Amino acid sequence: MNPSVRIGALVPLSRPGWIEAGRHLLAGLEGAVHEVNAAGGIGGRPLELLVRDTAADPQRAAAAVDELAGLGVDALAGEYHSVAARSAAARADALGLPFVCSSAVLDALTDRATEWVARLAPPQSRGWRVYADFLLAAGHRRIAVAAEPSVYWAAGTRILRDHLAPHGATVIDLDARTLAPAAVADAVVEQRATAVLLLTGIPEPAVPIVSAVRRDARLAGVMLGAPAGQPEFAPWAQWLGDQGSAIPFLRYLPERLGPLGARVGRVLRERLGEAPSFVAFEGYDTVVVLAGVLAARGGGKRRIGECWPCVAVEGTRGQIRFSRTPGTGVWQWAAAPIQVVERDPSAPDRFRVLYTGTQSGD
Repeated sequence: MNPSVRIGALVPLSRPGWIEAGRHLLAGLEGAVHEVNAAGGIGGRPLELLVRDTAADPQRAAAAVDELAGLGVDALAGEYHSVAARSAAARADALGLPFVCSSAVLDALTDRATEWVARLAPPQSRGWRVYADFLLAAGHRRIAVAAEPSVYWAAGTRILRDHLAPHGATVIDLDARTLAPAAVADAVVEQRATAVLLLTGIPEPAVPIVSAVRRDARLAGVMLGAPAGQPEFAPWAQWLGDQGSAIPFLRYLPERLGPLGARVGRVLRERLGEAPSFVAFEGYDTVVVLAGVLAARGGGKRRIGECWPCVAVEGTRGQIRFSRTPGTGVWQWAAAPIQVVERDPSAPDRFRVLYTGTQSGD
């Protein structure tokens, strides 16, 4: 029997990681592995997934990469949290191990340019500029950000401020770590903000902040937003009910899925027992890319860096090709779709598209 081709999967499956995102990511990875094997595997060799829980912890992610490399995996896949993905990417680069990052968006995924890492999710600077354009189009010029300390949230705030300032818009910093939810609501009133963005973890403190703002009659016309996509997953609606609708967030799906995306969507829905998020599609596409790259390596005889620019595979959300994007250090799918969507107040289990980014610089 031919030995398996082994892929190490990095997934947040425990706290403080975003467990629901990890569950969807893993469903996509596993669904694609099943289909690759049903079609004959990689050159007749079965594809095997070795899953490790990162819990969104950078040290744990790096240790997982070292362990998986010691087990002889052919490549790495996955991760959702930017801080964990950045740590994993650094180790993958140091070890010369191919890594397709599924979901993490932090621009500087590595400190230096690497031939070993490719990414499917759009860099944060592109996605959050789309969100800033959405805010401007909606007429918002005073935007409060309730943020917790982290490299990811700080980068997002900087992107918003840099993109909004030339248009006369102001970004107001609120420390979600020190301010109680009611104090956040008071600060939004005092600063005359027309929008408040949740740059925080879930359920704490995001859920209490939403409730405080929604209950405050002074803030009836204020928009709540969550660029990082907290409302995407089912627990959000369970925690907040109707309060969790009409909170725009970024989602990396096209307005309409093609035949492949629609078919895979049905498979993922059955696997998850609920509608698949964009993260599940990212997981599926990650394995599709790796299957193509590993087949092209010819048993590892060519450097993986020679393969990335040759990738041209049909993913669930469009054709995937990689190029060098300034400021990222990795091979990047530059045409990943970007939307701003929200849960429909009339049917919170349904999403409606508010704004769509373009593929030419957005």
